[in-house]
Amino acid sequence: MKFYENGDALTEPFGFFCSGVHCDIKGARNGKLDLGIIYSQKPCNAAGVFTTNDVQAAPVTYSKKLISDSNSLFHAIVANSGNANACTGKQGEKDAKKMASEVARHLNIHSNEVLVCSTGRIGVSLPISRLTTGIRDAAEDIIDECDGARAFQEAILTSDTCTKSCSAKVECSRGEITIGGVVKGAGMIEPNMATMLAFLTTDIQASNIELQELLSNAVEQSFNRITIDGDMSTNDTVLFLANGNSGVDLKKESKSVQKNFAEAVNAVCACLARKCVTDGEKVTKFVKVIINGAKNNESALKVARCIANSLLVKSSWYGSDPNWGRIVDAAGYAKIGLSFNQIDMLYNDIPVLIQGVPLIENKTTWKEIVSSDEFSIILNLNMGEATGEIWSNDLSEEYVNFNKSE
Repeated sequence: MKFYENGDALTEPFGFFCSGVHCDIKGARNGKLDLGIIYSQKPCNAAGVFTTNDVQAAPVTYSKKLISDSNSLFHAIVANSGNANACTGKQGEKDAKKMASEVARHLNIHSNEVLVCSTGRIGVSLPISRLTTGIRDAAEDIIDECDGARAFQEAILTSDTCTKSCSAKVECSRGEITIGGVVKGAGMIEPNMATMLAFLTTDIQASNIELQELLSNAVEQSFNRITIDGDMSTNDTVLFLANGNSGVDLKKESKSVQKNFAEAVNAVCACLARKCVTDGEKVTKFVKVIINGAKNNESALKVARCIANSLLVKSSWYGSDPNWGRIVDAAGYAKIGLSFNQIDMLYNDIPVLIQGVPLIENKTTWKEIVSSDEFSIILNLNMGEATGEIWSNDLSEEYVNFNKSE
């Protein structure tokens, strides 16, 4: 597998086109791109994973319904930033459908072949007339085959500080298969997914069922293993389109190629998930919380999430304070029956606790480790063989100031 970070990821697979335009969704007149389209002339099989929040935005319910049909095919995705079209009632549902129908009209496809995504402020109706103008402009760029991969990436950003993309190539008997992916998300991120939109494209031929299995497995190991601020969004969406333009049929390939392709999908999702955490709102540190020796994977992940979401722990990371007491306290309120006197703990490879006893002689080294931009916290619960890992970050004063109002 060949792996590439950044670049034009979504249009690396043959036959995909993208565009991004400014249609002033926020009314700020700042010129920022805020609406984009992904398009394949050849119909695509597709898969999707969506927010688990009970409150779901209109574009989520709209796209979920389309994706649920295992025989459905798609040509396009339209996405906007600046307005989530969430908690907007019947009008929001109409606006999501209107976005799809406008894309379909301009690209000469059916509206049920268009998936819809939105991200931004909750509880405000879409300025639909501006969006329809933007869709017209974005569709014209698609028809003109403009190189709009980077423009699309910019169009989906909200509080992100940068675009986030990657791609992978897998060799097979008939040549090369490509997977491209982009993501937006910097705040309200907590398993299972958060204010996060991610889009993957590939030129392999695969059924909706095959794609769904691949995507669900990849999301479980990546986007569902990250947390920034513990909040879950109304709009989380990960979509995966496959247009088959490579001429390679996944089910006809060898087991090794199928395995390599699955690993490539996992790698793309993992890369994008990490980029979300490192670009978290006002983040200064990336932290891996690794739990070993749990009775089962569920318990391991529960402990890891309690640590990764603890405001006290995250604040100590920001202050470069190697406060192991806060960490074991957070582990304890996971309530999995652990015993403090059994716990071994490390910062990177430096022991902090052995059977619950602190190694104070290492305190200076602990401080050096937690002062770095990236480090790992490893707890061995010594209760079993299961493991779990969550990626997190620190909590800064700037985060509070940034989020104290819209």
